[in-house]
Amino acid sequence: MELRNDQIILILRDRIKKIIHLHEAAKEKNRTLEVQKEELEEKMRVLRKEKDELSLKYNNLKLAKQLHASLDNTHDAKLKVNRIVREIDKCIALLNK
Repeated sequence: MELRNDQIILILRDRIKKIIHLHEAAKEKNRTLEVQKEELEEKMRVLRKEKDELSLKYNNLKLAKQLHASLDNTHDAKLKVNRIVREIDKCIALLNK
C-alpha cells in the first residue's frame, strides 16, 4: 500500500512539474505576444499618421488640380470671347461697306 502511495506521489509530482512548465511557457508566450502587440500598435499609429498625411496631400493636389482646371477654363473662355468679338467686328466691318 505504501509503495502505491509513493507511486501516486511521484506521478502527481511529475504532473505538477509539467503543469508548472506549461504555465511558465504560457507566461513567456504571453509576454512575447504583448511585445508583438505593442510593436504592431506602434506600427499602426505610424501608418495612420502616414495615411492622414497622404490624404491631406491628395486633397491639396485635388484642389490645386480643380483650381488649375478652373483657370484653364477661364483662359479658354477668354479666347472664345475674343474670337467671337473678332467675328462680330468682321461682320460689322462688312455691314459698313
